[in-house]
Amino acid sequence: MDNNRKVWVIGHKNPDTDSVCSAICYAALKNKLEGNRFEAKRAGKINQETAFVLKYFGAEEPELVEDVSTQVKDVEWRRMEGITTDTSIRKAWQRMQDVGVETVPVVKKKKLVGLVTLKDIAGAYLDEDNRGLARAHTTVKNIIETIDGKLIVGDIKDVCPDGKVLVAASAPEVMESFIEKNDIVLVGNRYEVQLCALEMNAGMIIACCGATVSATVKKMAEEKGCILIGTKNDTYTVSHLINQSIPAEQIMTGENLVTFTPDDLMEEVAETMARLRHRYFPIIDHSGYYLGMLSRRNLLGMKPKQLILVDHNEKSQACDGIENAEILEIIDHHRIGTISTFSPIYFRNQPVGCTATIIYQMYLEEKIPIDKVTAGLLCSAIISDTLLFRSPTCTIHDRQAAEKLALIAQINPEKYANEMFIAGSDFSSKSAEQIFRQDYKEFAAGEHLLGVAQINCMSRELLDGIRDRMKKYMATAVKKQSTDLLFFIMTSIPDEDSEILAAGAGAQEALEKAFGIPAGTDKILIKGLVSRKKQFIPSVTGVL
Repeated sequence: MDNNRKVWVIGHKNPDTDSVCSAICYAALKNKLEGNRFEAKRAGKINQETAFVLKYFGAEEPELVEDVSTQVKDVEWRRMEGITTDTSIRKAWQRMQDVGVETVPVVKKKKLVGLVTLKDIAGAYLDEDNRGLARAHTTVKNIIETIDGKLIVGDIKDVCPDGKVLVAASAPEVMESFIEKNDIVLVGNRYEVQLCALEMNAGMIIACCGATVSATVKKMAEEKGCILIGTKNDTYTVSHLINQSIPAEQIMTGENLVTFTPDDLMEEVAETMARLRHRYFPIIDHSGYYLGMLSRRNLLGMKPKQLILVDHNEKSQACDGIENAEILEIIDHHRIGTISTFSPIYFRNQPVGCTATIIYQMYLEEKIPIDKVTAGLLCSAIISDTLLFRSPTCTIHDRQAAEKLALIAQINPEKYANEMFIAGSDFSSKSAEQIFRQDYKEFAAGEHLLGVAQINCMSRELLDGIRDRMKKYMATAVKKQSTDLLFFIMTSIPDEDSEILAAGAGAQEALEKAFGIPAGTDKILIKGLVSRKKQFIPSVTGVL
C-alpha cells in the first residue's frame, strides 16, 4: 500500500445516515491509526434526516463522489512549464532538448493557446522565405538572444523591420543593386560595406565576427533609425540561426487542440490517445489554464483510486466505476454481495443492525477515545438503522453501543430520535422521485433486478398523503429504468408496520406470495415489517 496516497472511505448510493456517519467516523479512526490520508466521501445527495444529524453535531458534510473510475488526476503526468507566444523557436527547441520531449505548450497569461512540435520547428527552419522574420513580427530581443548578439543602436523592444535577410558578401557597388529599404543586412568588418548598407536605408545591420563598428557608423545608424547589432558569431552561423528567432506563436498549432482536464476519465482518455496517436496531450483546468502534459507512456503509471467501503458490498449499490477502483477494506452488516477484489482485503461483516455498531467496536478494540461529535454521529446511525431498537435487525450489541454513545454525546435517545425522524419526514418540498430515491437500493434475485426504496416516518397521515403520487411515479419509473420490479416501503415507526407499493410485471404477485396476502389486495399493509434487509428482501427474493 502506498502510504502517501489518499484513501476514500465511502458508503453506498442514495446514502442514509448510517452510510454517511460511518464513513466520517471510520475515516477519523483510520487517520488516528495510520496517518492523515483517509477522507470520508458520499456517493449521493444527503437526505433530510442525515442533514439534521450533521448539523446537530456540527459535522462537515462529506464531498460528493459519483464516479470512482481512474481519472487524469490519478496519473503521474508531466508538470512541464509552457513557453510564451513570443518565445523564439530556438528557445522552444532548447526546451524540448532539456526536458526530453518533442512537443511544448504555448501559453498566454497562463492559459493554453497552442502547441509547438519538433515537426513545426523543422518546417520553419527549412522554409526559404527570407522575409519570414518580418512576417512573423519577430522582436529585436529574440534576434539578439538567438544569435548571441549585443544591441548597439536601437530599442530591444522594437519589432524586426519589414525587409528581407541578406548577406553583404560583395563589393559596395554590387551591394547597391540589391539592398532595399528596411532590409536586414549581415556584414563583416568592412567599413565601406557598413556605410553602403546605411546609405541604402537598411532597417537592421548585424555586424558579425566581432567586427568593430565605428562612431561614424553608430551615429549614422541613429540618424537613419537603423537597428545595429554586433555578434561574435561568423556570418554563416548568424545566417543559419537568425530564422530561429521567429516567435512560437507564428508556427504553433492553435486550433482544434485535443486537451484533457484532471477530472477526465482515463478510460476515455486512453481511447482518444489510441485514435489520434499524438505523442503528447496538454492538460488544462476548466478555465483553460495550462497544467501539464500527458503522454501515452503515462498510462503505464495509472493508479486506481483506493477505497474503503462502508455499509455496502453490492456492486449495484456502489459508486459508478467501482470495477476500476482498488478496494482496500469493507466494513458492513448486510448480506455478502457481488463486489469482488483483485487481492485479499480486510472484510469485516457482522450480523448487527448497523455498520456504526461495528465501527464503535473498532474504536474500543483500538483503545481510541470517542469524542462527543463522533459519539453523536455513531449513535444517530444506530438509532436510524434500528428505528430506535424496533427493527428485527437490532441486536443487543446495537442497543448497548447506542446507550453508551448517547452518554458521551449527551443526548436522550428517545427525545433525540423523535426529532431526527421528524426532520426526515418532511415530504412537502420534495418531488416523488426525490422521496423515492432518498433511500433506494437495488438487489439481484436470480434473473430479476429489484429496486427497493424505503422511507421511515413518525406519522401515518404523512404516509397516506404521498401514496397516490408515489404510485403514479413508480408506474412511470419502472418503464424507464433497468430494474424489472420496483417496491416502495412506507414504514410507520410508531405503529411498527409498513405499507408496500409495487410496480412492474409480477411485482404485486411476488408480494402476495411472499407475505401470504390474498390476491388482488389493494392496500398491502404488513404488521411488524420495518426492516428492508432482514424482513422484506429475504421474503421477496426467495419467492422470485
